[in-house]
Amino acid sequence: MKKFACGLALIAGVAAIAPSGQVNAAYPERPIRVMIGFPPGGAIDTIGRLIAPRLSERLGQSVVIENKAGAGGIIALQQLLKSEPDGYTLLMGTMGNLSISPGLVKDFNADMDKDVAAVTVVGASGMVLYANPKSPFKSVSELVSYAKAHPDEINFSSSGNGGLPHMAGELFKTATGAKLTHIPYSGSNPAVKDVVGGQVHVTFEATAIGLPFVQSGQLLALGTTGKERSPVMPDVPTIGESVPGYEVTNWYGVIAPGGTPPERIATLQKAFADVLAEPQIKDKLLSLGVTPDGRSSEDAAAYMSGERKRWMKVVKENNITTQ
Repeated sequence: MKKFACGLALIAGVAAIAPSGQVNAAYPERPIRVMIGFPPGGAIDTIGRLIAPRLSERLGQSVVIENKAGAGGIIALQQLLKSEPDGYTLLMGTMGNLSISPGLVKDFNADMDKDVAAVTVVGASGMVLYANPKSPFKSVSELVSYAKAHPDEINFSSSGNGGLPHMAGELFKTATGAKLTHIPYSGSNPAVKDVVGGQVHVTFEATAIGLPFVQSGQLLALGTTGKERSPVMPDVPTIGESVPGYEVTNWYGVIAPGGTPPERIATLQKAFADVLAEPQIKDKLLSLGVTPDGRSSEDAAAYMSGERKRWMKVVKENNITTQ
């Protein structure tokens, strides 16, 4: 009887010190949701859906992509900030909604250096300045000359106010003195499709989105935004070759709510890094013009913070707004 009582006491003692949330339980135990702040069909959506099945296999749980489009990716970001920091809700974002848009949105009260936890950087890519083939210009120089001769007649589309395509266009205007009218859309896909259809003259977008239309002759690639020519489009000059100093490189990152347990962040980071290192995934991303990354969460946090500071400086110096 005495031994039985001691046994009960031991069990009660263990129960008393065990965390109510079972922190030591295996993770993940249920599906993981990855929000994307843009409609289906965009570059980041393509990347997310490419790697999600492989992440599911490595984590042993379903990884579900969920599109939460609106406000240049800010709606998804705001929802992430309200989510439980348990490792089951993530956001895969672009440089636009992770480093630029938060600084342009009024009443955005979150501190992106404190209220989110970086998981990793998925990859990086340059963008392309696409034009409708029937446009009266066939190069960057011709576009600049035409826009200056016909002020405010040329328009450019973007995936939304404050996003990187918008910023790329605003920087182009500042660098060249060309007057272009910005037309924001609710995502990359409709923004590009209206250039194909001739409703819009040009757009700055990811290689992966416009490449099929270039190959089919429905779009013309005027220039790429990277420092060097794209290996996917080696015959297309960089915009910097005509506009010295112009350079814009996009990157895709994964974040979790601030306060997510470090061990869960580490588990997620390793899964992403392992998937991005797989030859099949790596080759597919490279064919889309995306260089895979997968860096540590610490390096990702430092990189994202630096990018936010760099872009906010550019925004202030050029008086860029979302209006």
